[in-house]
Amino acid sequence: MVKNGPDSLDPPTTDVYPPAKRSAVMAKVKGRDTGPELVVRRLLWRLGARYRLNRKDLPGKPDIVLAGRRLVVFVHGCFWHGHDCARGARTPKANRDYWLGKVARNRARDIETRARLEAAGWRVETVWECELKDREALEKRLGAMLGTLPPSRGKGFRTPPRPGP
Repeated sequence: MVKNGPDSLDPPTTDVYPPAKRSAVMAKVKGRDTGPELVVRRLLWRLGARYRLNRKDLPGKPDIVLAGRRLVVFVHGCFWHGHDCARGARTPKANRDYWLGKVARNRARDIETRARLEAAGWRVETVWECELKDREALEKRLGAMLGTLPPSRGKGFRTPPRPGP
């Protein structure tokens, strides 16, 4: 157990790392290009989808944006966003009130972001971390997502004409 200081009025914290090491560990927690996000992006690419990442002009900076299909995809970690699976239902024993509040705020923000995107005419899909366990089912779901609207035929890549005989 590490104490915050000999004369500190703060209660002692239970942590395996000293504060400087904990700060370095937490700084490495990624918000972009996470493992689950990369898996979903690879599957979408293989299915022929082309996309943009983390568009700042959209509410919530969606992980994946398929503008021609008016589709955004969020890839959520089950714990961080309070999914109803086993991992999402888990609550840490230490600092319980903090974590319950944090996950509740994340869920409220997710609901608000979804509503704002839908009001702007976007389809919003969420892929949960636990869904990555069954890649075949996930690939079918992503394929169905992509098949609901045809891809944009606007200014895009055009196949060059074939050379004549």
